[in-house]
Amino acid sequence: MRVIVQRCKKAQVTVEGTITGEINEGLMLLVGVTHEDTAKDAKYLAEKIAGLRIFEDDAGKMNLSVIDVGGAILSVSQFTLYGDCRKGRRPNFMAAAAPAEAKLLYEHFNGELAAIGLQVETGIFGAMMDVSLVNWGPVTLILDSQG
Repeated sequence: MRVIVQRCKKAQVTVEGTITGEINEGLMLLVGVTHEDTAKDAKYLAEKIAGLRIFEDDAGKMNLSVIDVGGAILSVSQFTLYGDCRKGRRPNFMAAAAPAEAKLLYEHFNGELAAIGLQVETGIFGAMMDVSLVNWGPVTLILDSQG
């Protein structure tokens, strides 16, 4: 699994004019699933993200997690994270998991975050989504469960 983590002041996802997920302070996640991913990968990344110390403490140091600051998660499925652009001009998405497989693991990942105690908002898997955020910092990290 691959997740782009963005610390945000606010974020929202809209599908066909309707807001499906919206948060204030927290983390905006773009989540991609590949063929080899398992529930173990989802659990590993959920725990890693929940514990990332990327929010500032009173001394201005990145020393607090999303849990510590009472933040929320906006999780959006993003198969294009596995787009291979090394050849030609059109990305190859063969590394992305098939939609049915990816949806199950994406939902499992969100469930793992919720089980940790985080508020989790989402888009709609497979839909054309409009995503907006105020990236705070900016702070953006790329996490991979494999290698």
